[in-house]
Amino acid sequence: EMSCSFLYLCSGYYSYESGYLPDIPGLQDFAGTVVHPQFWPENLDYEGKRIVVIGSGATAVTLVPALAEKAEHVTMLQRSPTYVMSLPARDPIATRIRRLLPDRVAHRAVRMKNVVANLGFYQFCQRFPSAAKRMLRTLTERRLRGRIPVDPHFSPRYDPWDQRLCVVPDSDLFRTLRVGKAEIVTDRIDTVTEKSVRLESGRELEAEILIPATGLQLVPAGGIEFVVDGEKIDLSARFIYRGMMLDGLPNAAMCLGYTNASWTLRADLASLYVCRLLRYMRRNGYRSAVPRYSGDGRTRPLLGLDAGYIHRAEGALPKQGARSPWLMRQNYLLDLPTMRLGRVDESMQFTP
Repeated sequence: EMSCSFLYLCSGYYSYESGYLPDIPGLQDFAGTVVHPQFWPENLDYEGKRIVVIGSGATAVTLVPALAEKAEHVTMLQRSPTYVMSLPARDPIATRIRRLLPDRVAHRAVRMKNVVANLGFYQFCQRFPSAAKRMLRTLTERRLRGRIPVDPHFSPRYDPWDQRLCVVPDSDLFRTLRVGKAEIVTDRIDTVTEKSVRLESGRELEAEILIPATGLQLVPAGGIEFVVDGEKIDLSARFIYRGMMLDGLPNAAMCLGYTNASWTLRADLASLYVCRLLRYMRRNGYRSAVPRYSGDGRTRPLLGLDAGYIHRAEGALPKQGARSPWLMRQNYLLDLPTMRLGRVDESMQFTP
């Protein structure tokens, strides 16, 4: 047993015990090696092997070009496509800023440049989805250079940023597809056989290694069960306060990042707020701080993305309200003044 007077959970919201593996017919009959990316073996020998990566998210689009360097052939098999955008691994604008400015100033300037650029692009996608679709399609066509068709492999059914947008560093996925070291297949699995993946179209993909990059499981608060005064706390029935504490749960905070920007941006703000709260409690002689919900009852899902892994966990995640401090905004520029300067006693019950 461990005891403390304040608990700060920096466990993220993914399960570290298991990734998500959908029911893939015939997977148990496969005679080769099955590797879930979340539990990658250090001694996996894939040189000269035929590999099928199942999935279309960030894990799949970064695995495929890396595996293709040594494998005989890699197939990225996706049921439905994802928006994919290429960015340089080294930011030329940031490099120039660092040459012109002192280190501390350059760091702040680059950080703010990235914040504004990411937030601006996200808002553009949310407000003008049709224009964003056309822009992403045009950029993808340029990277593929007519070697690979955009349809159906890079034309998602949803709007940009309804789900996470996958970033490809230095166009490595597109380059790997263009030169034929890997291929992308958009189809559904009929069954897995001893040596292949048979698709609903009738095509068979020979494989010695199967990699189901099929996603993650969400677990709130690291899977911890909370009990307050003998009563078990149902996290799904609680509202989140400032995107980090839960109503009715004393002296406990969670470090949650952004879904549309760097995780560490919000992690920094959450940690700063915890420090402000602890200082406030010490100065005023308070022993406990408990957020008390004061909203109008309107609710929103905690994470505003239309992704499968989020929908699967909605019944376990806390809720957010319609306005501050019960609204978890996905906007660093709005959160920054609130978390740095906002009242720490708003909707908060303190005990001496």
